[in-house]
Amino acid sequence: MEIFCTINVLTAFESLLNKSMNFLKKLNGSGSISNQYLCLDLIRRTLMPLFDPDSGLLIVSGNGESVIDCFEVNSSEPFLSQVSHCLTDLSTRGVALVPKLALDVSCCEVLRLLQLTDNFIVPISYQVPRKDFHADLYPDTVGHTPAMTAEDWWKGENKQVLTSQRSEASSSSSPLSTPSSSADPSRSPSSTSGLSSGFLPSPSQSSRAIHSMLGPSSKFRHIQGAVLHRDTHITNLRGLHLTTPGECDGFCANGQRVAVPLAIAGGQIAWVYTLFKMGNLAKTTGDDAKIRVWQIPKGGLTETLTEPECVLRGHTEKIYSIKFHPHASSLLASSSYDLTVRLWNLETGEEVKRLSGHQDQIFGMAWSPDGKLLATVCKDGKVRLYDPRKSTLPIQEGPGPEGHRGARVVWVCDGKYLLVSGFDSRSERQLYLFSAESLASGSVASVPADVSPSTLIPFYDPDTSVLILTGKGDTRVYTYEIVPEAPYFMECSSFHSSEPHKGLCFLPKTECDVRDVEVARAVRLGKTTIEPVAFRVPRVKKEFFQDDVFPETAVWWEASLTAAAWLSGSNGQHRKISLRPKDMTPVSEAPKEAPVKKYLPSSVYLEEKTDEQKKEELLSAMVAKLGNREDPLPQASYEGVDEDEWVSEELTTHTHTPQMIHDTL
Repeated sequence: MEIFCTINVLTAFESLLNKSMNFLKKLNGSGSISNQYLCLDLIRRTLMPLFDPDSGLLIVSGNGESVIDCFEVNSSEPFLSQVSHCLTDLSTRGVALVPKLALDVSCCEVLRLLQLTDNFIVPISYQVPRKDFHADLYPDTVGHTPAMTAEDWWKGENKQVLTSQRSEASSSSSPLSTPSSSADPSRSPSSTSGLSSGFLPSPSQSSRAIHSMLGPSSKFRHIQGAVLHRDTHITNLRGLHLTTPGECDGFCANGQRVAVPLAIAGGQIAWVYTLFKMGNLAKTTGDDAKIRVWQIPKGGLTETLTEPECVLRGHTEKIYSIKFHPHASSLLASSSYDLTVRLWNLETGEEVKRLSGHQDQIFGMAWSPDGKLLATVCKDGKVRLYDPRKSTLPIQEGPGPEGHRGARVVWVCDGKYLLVSGFDSRSERQLYLFSAESLASGSVASVPADVSPSTLIPFYDPDTSVLILTGKGDTRVYTYEIVPEAPYFMECSSFHSSEPHKGLCFLPKTECDVRDVEVARAVRLGKTTIEPVAFRVPRVKKEFFQDDVFPETAVWWEASLTAAAWLSGSNGQHRKISLRPKDMTPVSEAPKEAPVKKYLPSSVYLEEKTDEQKKEELLSAMVAKLGNREDPLPQASYEGVDEDEWVSEELTTHTHTPQMIHDTL
């Protein structure tokens, strides 16, 4: 099969080259080259062309794109005319044409394309909407019998591969094809007009079939992202800093306020906007290696604050990342260009720990869910794990992303794994999964994203195991469900915004509208606006609380112990709350609907029977239906079950195919 496919590709490109040369010779009668050209799109990826010499159709797709174009190559102007523009759900990693002898001519299928994505192989069918077999669509095609041996070719012989009629081949090889007596080798330029393309047999059916064939699929695979109503937007923002460095996440929010960077002299300063309620703490960093902390009163600001509550001094170079401890109040970790990570007690304003061991810039860091460990990803190509209360050196380290453009790290699967978003050696964005118990063994799984200069910034929801990623300047938001066993990454639907965003920050789970099955709520920063974005799971019974996607959630925005208690060896645990409204019943407790009785049509029983058999079966069925009134039914001897709970024995074969029922009768 590999040799056959290779011969097909070479033949296709040879035919395309010959046709192109003939077109050039016919131009202006002198072989001069015309100035006409075709502009497909402003894409940066390599185009992968596939040509079918029988139909003259050219398939063009870009690596990493979700668009597949089909053109008809003509011998006269216009030399290329677009026939189909197919939009796919997933990005293309490769394309290949199915051999012509495998096509279904009964539905006028002239091409079948196989699209390779990150996780699936998706068939796409190109069909001409006609009722019957048309010979003009199927000229004699190249067969699979070689015309000569390699030795003959080396001796200088040239022979063409024998052709076969598509109708005859399909009648013997494809049970779905309709045979025809002959095929006309001629093809008019307009013979493929009205060509349509689509997934086989439909996008949803094909996806389900592929999912069942390749493994488990996520229940969040159809998650939908949508920008909320304009009334909830913050608009007309002025003076935003639009060129933040790569190690910056763009902006931050806590469900009460959102802080955005401003382009003001004297360094990057955060300006706090009110979202819904009042907050109590803001922090900023500058180029002077200092961390400034302001305390915002519960009632909100009544005057401009010019002096911070405290200033943390200790780093010797620019600070680019700060992370609050998930459990201990007033405990902050910061990383700097001085290659150190420092822990601060905001209550005393002092440095309490200094972690070392990094050989280059620290791209990102993250606390473990239990607050015991701190993970970092570094430009030196290492992922490190620290236990700050026991050692200032890493307790584990292993190979990380090879690229040096940036990276982020987040804990997933109850702290058992580390998810790192970074770049590979070819500067393509990649996602890596590491076991927290054995970083030295490398990543246990990885999945490519796309090609983009910005680092994917991850958000992980521990309640649903859903990972949401996007980069600054992107228009696409990726969604995965992360599972602790193969395949580890289960890709879900992506959210596409109308224009590039400067950042995406997620709010506490209490901001989600659980009545609309909203599993995540984010705010999106644009050039002049801040827009809320809701991520919903489509469900039918929305009148019930979907407790399978809304378990009790941890109140991570509240501290469970003090910084001093954590430093002395204590560990905290967040309290959990239920998101279920009091007036909603859990879907797990919803009353079960009565089963619907399905009766098979009489044609099933009467199919392929002689007249005598039909009469006998009808008579038997009538007698069985009337029955002997004096004999009690079998279910009458059972107690405690209502009559409508029983299904007649003759109706239990509704899940069988007609052929199975015929064999039984």
